[in-house]
Amino acid sequence: QVQLVESGGGLVQAGGSLRLSCAASGSIFSINVMNWYRQAPGKQRELVAGIGSGSSTNYADSVKGRFTISRDNAKNTVYLQMNSLKPEDTAVYYCKITVYSYSGTWGDYWGQGTQVTVSS
Repeated sequence: QVQLVESGGGLVQAGGSLRLSCAASGSIFSINVMNWYRQAPGKQRELVAGIGSGSSTNYADSVKGRFTISRDNAKNTVYLQMNSLKPEDTAVYYCKITVYSYSGTWGDYWGQGTQVTVSS
């Protein structure tokens, strides 16, 4: 089994910054893609940013130039640095990782979610 623990959410004023972390533990042989999603009230969950095993990255257009995703493979952790936050960034943020376990299987795992609230 794999467990994900997210941290770093909170309340911030528009223009401020937050850094989210998502640490994975358990039966992990390797991690492929690590993603951050978000879900605002009444909206569908959307992909915010992703980072591959080779550290290639992709971003939603709405966050390009403001958010930066990174990973620490030694710590099985993915980060999301969020700058110049806007009220429309308010959402619950979830990490999702694709893991190859010691049992020889691939699986997708989700974090519990962390609330980010940006006040105007």
